[in-house]
Order: sequence, then C-alpha cells, then structure tokens
Amino acid sequence: MTLTELATLLGTALFAASGARVGVRKGFDLLGVFVLGCVTAVGGGSLRDVLTGQTPPQWFRDERLLWAALAGSLLSFLFFRRLDKRKSELDILDAAGLALFSASAALRGIELELGPLGVVFVGTVSGVGGGVIRDILAREIPGIFLPGALYASAAILGSLAVYALHFTELPSNVLLSLGALVTFLVRLLSMRYQLRLPAIEPVE
Repeated sequence: MTLTELATLLGTALFAASGARVGVRKGFDLLGVFVLGCVTAVGGGSLRDVLTGQTPPQWFRDERLLWAALAGSLLSFLFFRRLDKRKSELDILDAAGLALFSASAALRGIELELGPLGVVFVGTVSGVGGGVIRDILAREIPGIFLPGALYASAAILGSLAVYALHFTELPSNVLLSLGALVTFLVRLLSMRYQLRLPAIEPVE
C-alpha cells in the first residue's frame, strides 16, 4: 500500500466520522448516519473523478474506501457522546482529513497533467465537496460559505503548494506530505488565531 493510498483511506474514515456526527446530532437513525457519513467521505472524491473523466469514481473501483467510510461512520455513531465532548480533538482530526484529501487529489491532478488552476480545483473539491453535500442533505447552509476559520482556503493553499513543489521533482510521497502539512497548519492556525477572510455584513 502506497502512502497516497493510506492517506486516502485515513482521510475517508475521518471525513465519514465527521459526517456521521452531524447525522447523530440531527437525530438520524443508524442507516441515515451511515448514508450521511459515507456521502461526506466519498462525495468530494466522486465529484473530482467525474469532472476529470475518471469513471466510475474511485470508491467503486476500490471498495476499501467504502469500508473505511462505513467504519468511520460506525465508530462515530457508537462513541458519539464521548467524541462530542472533545471538539478540539475532532477539529484537529477533521483538519487532518482535509489535508490528506486535498493533497492526494492535487497529486492526482498533476498525474493527469492539469494546469495550476485544475490541480487546485480538484484538490479543493475533493477536500470540501463531501462536506457541502453533507450540509445540503442535513438542510444546513454549507459551512464553507459562512464566515469562519479558513477551510476551503486551507485546501487551496495546500493544493497550490503541491503544484508549485512538483517542479522540484521531489518524490510523490514528499509532495503529499508537504502539501498536507500546508493545509493542516493553515487550518490549525486559522482556528487558533481566528483568521478570517474579509466579509461584508448582510443587509437586512
């Protein structure tokens, strides 16, 4: 198993756990929690694959991803009360999932010989797409559109770092690690120091 494959499996489980947690909060039953967790985990990657012509989506071709999503969802369901008391640790795990997903997707974009905007797009969509679908299904405004700590912006910067560094001809596992580190640190620093993008107050 390559580092990229391991990162994708770990990111899938982490995202599934975060999606399942929303389902439990909304009062979904076990099936609903599984659906929301799995959609969160594979939704962004599915969008990425369809947009880049890699069909069927990766989780159809590699069922390990779906098993990882189911495992993450089940753990979140079983240990919801214990996990819900550890919001800071969960935020760190979510940041790790975002970092791993966006960096591994950016690497795939480079393999497909996409330009900088294409690499950044697939990296960001893979990182945040599942969360957007999750919020829509849970009847919430997608979190990436609301003022708050940098999330999609962190994925953008990490993906851009992967693209910029690939010209140095570093090994793919090093590119993955560095890109994920950029996204992870930006996300954590934005939460720690309340970094925000500018926004205009809505007019009533």
